[in-house]
Amino acid sequence: MRFDIITIFPTIFDSYFKEGMIRKGTEQHLLDLHIHNLRDYTDNKWGKVDDIPFGGGAGMVMMPQPLYSAIQEIKKSNPGPVIYLSPKGQTLTHTRAQKMAKLKSAILICGRYEGIDQRVIDLCVDQEISIGKYILTGGELAAMVLIDSVCRFIPELLGDENSHQEETFSRKLHGKKEYPHFTKPREFQGIAVPEVLLSGNHAKINQWRTDHLS
Repeated sequence: MRFDIITIFPTIFDSYFKEGMIRKGTEQHLLDLHIHNLRDYTDNKWGKVDDIPFGGGAGMVMMPQPLYSAIQEIKKSNPGPVIYLSPKGQTLTHTRAQKMAKLKSAILICGRYEGIDQRVIDLCVDQEISIGKYILTGGELAAMVLIDSVCRFIPELLGDENSHQEETFSRKLHGKKEYPHFTKPREFQGIAVPEVLLSGNHAKINQWRTDHLS
């Protein structure tokens, strides 16, 4: 799956995308990530991307021209939907991430300041997505969260393809939280692993896990 990310802070993504599952996905060509510096698309010599809002008010607003130009250029190689990471968007859920994983590509806009000019939303944005009812200083963290949650549904990326089916918000668990997990050693600080998990009896283990969903 391809993601094109529009941001004014492209280096924010460097460390996270070079670790763990995201790195595995890019190395195996299951993920194709492209970071675009919005300042490269400005039509002014200063690389200015924001200005004061019409009508007054605090803060700055991201100007329409750089974003519009960036989106039009990116769409030449990525025809996927344009998603704006916004606190007033639809909340990212397990189900929504699963549906997004079926896409071949998407373009993500990382807003800053007071947001982006409404005309970009009207002209270009297909969907606004929020990662929660709180405000961040920018959309970069939200973009990383979205990509991380979506890529877990890409076939062959998880070590065990059934892993996501047994996670907290999966349909298999009916929206409940997960059962408790244990690993070596068998006893730690006087607390022993439940004996049934050491029994090798898969029917009893599955029943124990069902009984301990919370």
